Amino acid sequence: MAGFGEPGIDAVAATGLTVGVVAARWHGELTDHMLDRAVAAAEACGAGVTVARVAGSVELPVVAQALARRCDAVVALGVVVRGSTAHFDYVCRSVTDGLTRIALDEGKPVGHGVLTVETIEQARDRAGLPGSAEDKGWAATVAVLDAALAVRDLAGATARVGFGV
Repeated sequence: MAGFGEPGIDAVAATGLTVGVVAARWHGELTDHMLDRAVAAAEACGAGVTVARVAGSVELPVVAQALARRCDAVVALGVVVRGSTAHFDYVCRSVTDGLTRIALDEGKPVGHGVLTVETIEQARDRAGLPGSAEDKGWAATVAVLDAALAVRDLAGATARVGFGV
């Protein structure tokens, strides 16, 4: 975890936007809290929220894609802790590639709120628990709503100058 450089956006005015949040149930103590924080962030921004749950992080992209087809933005939440096999690398790559592809294919911002860490202690420090250094559920949601506003503004600007559909 870098722990520096975060823009520190508390909330954005996202009234009228919808955000889909999909969270893994694996490491439920952490993902449940991250989900609560993501929903709180969406509500603080004035956005509507749709929530879905999946077993683990590998399942996040397919549900994120379904949400992207219904919502203005999507946040995927999970925790992947490195073990002693290559499984960590495969899961992290699969999730990251999948979420990136969805964002580009669907033209919707997709927030990567999947903690990819060496230890469970690192995950706790990023999950927004009391005393955590970071609050990934909140931050990923605000960031993706901020991006959705930028996409909406660009679509409106394009339409105003006659270059859009």
